[in-house]
Parts: sequence; C-alpha cells; structure tokens
Amino acid sequence: MSGLFSIKRFLPRTLFGRSLVILITPVLLIQIITCFIFFDRHWSKMTTRLAFAVSGEVAVLTASMKDGVGDEKIQRIAGYAGRYLDLFVDFIPGEVLPEERLSSSVQIWESVVAKKLSDELAAQIQDPFILHADFNEKMIEVFIQLDGGVLYVSFPQRRLFSSSGYVFLLWMIGTSFLLLLVAILFMRNQVRPIRKLAVAAERFGKGRDTPFFKPEGAREVRQAGGAFLEMRRRIERQISQRTDMLAGVSHDLRTPLTRMKLQTEMMPEGADKDDMRQDILDMERMIHGYLDFVRGDGDEEFEEVAVSGVVEKLAAMLERQKADVELSIESGLSLTVRPLAFERALNNLMVNAAKYGEKIWVTAFLDGEKIQIEVDDNGPGVPEDLYDEVFKPFMRVDSSRNSETGGVGLGLPIAMDIVHAHGGKIWLEKSAHGGLSVIVRIPV
Repeated sequence: MSGLFSIKRFLPRTLFGRSLVILITPVLLIQIITCFIFFDRHWSKMTTRLAFAVSGEVAVLTASMKDGVGDEKIQRIAGYAGRYLDLFVDFIPGEVLPEERLSSSVQIWESVVAKKLSDELAAQIQDPFILHADFNEKMIEVFIQLDGGVLYVSFPQRRLFSSSGYVFLLWMIGTSFLLLLVAILFMRNQVRPIRKLAVAAERFGKGRDTPFFKPEGAREVRQAGGAFLEMRRRIERQISQRTDMLAGVSHDLRTPLTRMKLQTEMMPEGADKDDMRQDILDMERMIHGYLDFVRGDGDEEFEEVAVSGVVEKLAAMLERQKADVELSIESGLSLTVRPLAFERALNNLMVNAAKYGEKIWVTAFLDGEKIQIEVDDNGPGVPEDLYDEVFKPFMRVDSSRNSETGGVGLGLPIAMDIVHAHGGKIWLEKSAHGGLSVIVRIPV
C-alpha cells in the first residue's frame, strides 16, 4: 500500500494529465520492447552475419596473398575483389603496422558494428590487423600485417548494414508521435465538457449563475450535465419555495403583532405591560432572525471587496459599543463575494465574540489559494462535542451562552450558509486566548 501511495504523489492531478499518462505509458513500453526486439533479434544478428561474410572474404584474400604475391597476381585478385565483392584491395610491400588494434571515430551503434567486425576478423585471421571505421565517409578500412608487407582492404559501410534500421526507427517514432498527437487532441475534446461541468458546479456551489452551460460530449458526460441542470432547478425551486413560505409566515405574523402593540400601548402602566412589550420585542427579533436566515444572499451581485475594509468597518461599529477589538489583517487581501452577505456573516461572528468575551481578536491572511479569517474571543467557549451542533438552526448552548445574551440561535447557521455559498468552509476551534475561535476559509 505504501508503494501505491508513493506512486500517486507523482501522478498528475488533472483528468487530462492522467489520461495522457494512460496513453503515453503503453506507447513508450511498446517502443522500448520493439526496439529491444529489433536490436537484439534482428539488427544484432544480421550485423553479425554480415560481419562474418565480410571477414570471410578478407580471410580468403589474406590466404591467397600468403600463397605467394606478385604484381600480376595482386592486380588480378584486386580486380576480382572489386568486381564481384565490392572490395578495394592493395598490397604495400615492406610496411609495418603500428600498435593500435582498432580505430573508430563513430558513436554507439556504428562502434558496435565495428566491434563485431573486429571480433569476426580476429576469429578468422591469425595475422595482426588494424580496423579503421570511418562512417562519416561511409568507408571501412582493414590493414593486415603479412610477411612481406601490409595488405590493405577497404569496402563501403553498406556491406555491414543498411539504412533500413534508421528508417525503421524514424517510422516507428514518427507514427507514434503522430498517433499521440491525434490522441491528445481527441482527449482534450473529451475532457473539455467535464471541465465545463466542474466549473459550472463550482460556480453554482458559490451561488453564481451558470447561464451558458449546456450538456455536451460523450453520452455519460451529457447525462451527468443533464443531471446537474435538473439538480440545480430543484435546488433553486426549493430555495424559492422556502423563502416565499417563511416570508409569508413572517408577514402574516406582523399583523397580529401590530395589533398587540396597539393594545399594549392602551394598557395601564405596570409590570404586565412591560412584560407584554418585552414579549413583542422578542417576537419581532425572532421574525427578523428567521427572515435573515431564509433570505441568505438573495440576488446580490458579486463584487471584489477588500477584507480589511469590511473588518475595520465592523470593528469600528463594535468599538462604538465599548467592545475591545484587536485586528491583524494582512495587507492587499481581497475577495470576490456578495458584499452585504459577506459583511453579514463576519458581523454575526464578531458580534457573537463580543457578546461572550471581554476582548476579541480578528486575524486574516492568505493561505495558498484561500483567505483564512479567524475570530477569537476570551469568553467561556463552547464544549468541543458541540462544535458541529452550534451550526444547526435555533441551536443555543445555554450552559455557556445563556438567554441574557439574546439571539435565537441563527447567527452561526446564517454565517455558515453564506460562507458555503461562496465555496468556503467554517469551523470552530479552541482559541489560544482561552475562549472560542471561529475559522473561515474562502477561495480567492
């Protein structure tokens, strides 16, 4: 399992990149196997056989020269060799070979050819010789030391190998490259609809419109696109129905509340009147909370806002209410958000912190491709087993945040809805200052 995880670290992150790996890896393996088989089974054996044949011819010439040399015989042998064997033969009387045995100014596989020829010559000729392979000039020269001088034999490189090996490799590499290019273009066209679907889903998850998205591509991709559009329609319909229903309920409740206000004002002063008035205020506050919860961010357009501007504005409002606020905002931070909704979410977090702590700390910084905002307080905090529960609507932790602080348990749910609508995350942690820390991460 550890080996599998180590391989995953080197794999591309995108579908297009992984598709290319799937396409290229088999082609490379086929190329390697084909080259190995070609060089090991065909080219190497054919070169050995050709070198054996040429060495045999040189050995025959050497043996003929040893039987006795004369100018007439040398010319006759050289004529036959040139006419029938494509060999240029000459005899240099009194010449002595130097010490070197093999001279080659070539690279890799030409040197392999020269080495094979040298080995075959050594096996068939007992006399000292020098092999000079100059493939730039496409000629190979052999100098053989005989008793009376040096036998010189030269022949063209085509006697040992032809250009078919080059042609084979060029065709193999060229066709593979062409097929890969076609496959890459085809794969790009197949991945593009998936990428568009991912972008549309991401934009919808952030509450943005996706007016130009339409299903396209392969059947499965079109099916996924159609399912996304149907899901979007259902979600939008449910949100609209929920908003309309609760807005209607809230509107209907305002009418009896207004009558209750009038009746209360007509009551004589006393404890009952004060209690009735407080109950009416509590009901109005709850109705406003419900409306804020169902309203969300509405039809507000996205704009780029400076994080420092929003936080400083909210901090100034809290400081006018005698709250102690300390800011640590990294300069230059900006987000593309629905401004009022984003401000409402931060306001809920900072107001909560100010209610339950003597001092609050607000920190914002860029972390990779996301901006992290932390709101800390030094209040009583929340039990860790309730960190997820407090994000549920109407949930209040009475043991640490009692009814005297006000609220109907919708501050954090409203903030969570807004953060999620912008593609972000929100969670709670224990603050380093002893209270609660609310952490928000929103993509840039």
